[in-house]
Amino acid sequence: MTAKDRIGNERVVAVLDRAAWGINPVLDLVASDPFGIKARTFRPNAEQRNAAEKALDAAAWLLDVAQVPGTAAWERASDERRARWWLTRLGLVNTIVVAFPGVLGPIAKRLPLQDLLGFANQALVLIAVARELGVTERSAQVDLLASVLCQRETDARTELTNPHEDAPARDGWKPFAMLGGMWNTARTLRAIPDELHKRPLPARPYQVLGRVPFVGAVADYLGERGALVEAAVMAMRWVDGHTVRGAVDAIERRGSTV
Repeated sequence: MTAKDRIGNERVVAVLDRAAWGINPVLDLVASDPFGIKARTFRPNAEQRNAAEKALDAAAWLLDVAQVPGTAAWERASDERRARWWLTRLGLVNTIVVAFPGVLGPIAKRLPLQDLLGFANQALVLIAVARELGVTERSAQVDLLASVLCQRETDARTELTNPHEDAPARDGWKPFAMLGGMWNTARTLRAIPDELHKRPLPARPYQVLGRVPFVGAVADYLGERGALVEAAVMAMRWVDGHTVRGAVDAIERRGSTV
């Protein structure tokens, strides 16, 4: 029995489904507007404003410039630009957490934490990117994760025998929801440890430098960023080849040549 066959597709699909089940509502929280600040980006500033309103308008302006989900600038952005936002903004913050164990040098390499966080980070970003490109059905998201991160071609619709309910209960808005979501995802992924090394990994030089204490954190960050970009590119290719979006684009291209 090969290493790939030790865990069947059914087990991998079940774990990835649970991960996606938890990731989607966390991504929804990023677009939430509990204090009504983002709503200010959709209307002009009032002529008469007190100091508090000016501060809120300034905060809204900053969020709009950063094209944060839920702002007017986000609504105007293309699907591709939104997908890149998740890769660059979300990936930037989460990858810092993934790379942090690198300060321990070789000690960290003996622990599964970094592999778990790296896999979880890629899963979060890939689902976020896929959602912007029209992949909102969870079974399709699971198939994407299995293909890109586990090198398995699955059919979650038929292989998933006990799917989770449509969405987990929300605990309300949380300022560190994304980091909490990555940690919860990592805990879920502990059930498939043999799959963690199949994801796109940092280039070999970064892996070697990652064993050096303190310097390893920087090397791990740069390596994980490159691996995340590679995973995102693979995910976009998967989306183009496995969804209606790809068929629609092909039809439009053919129509433009007529």
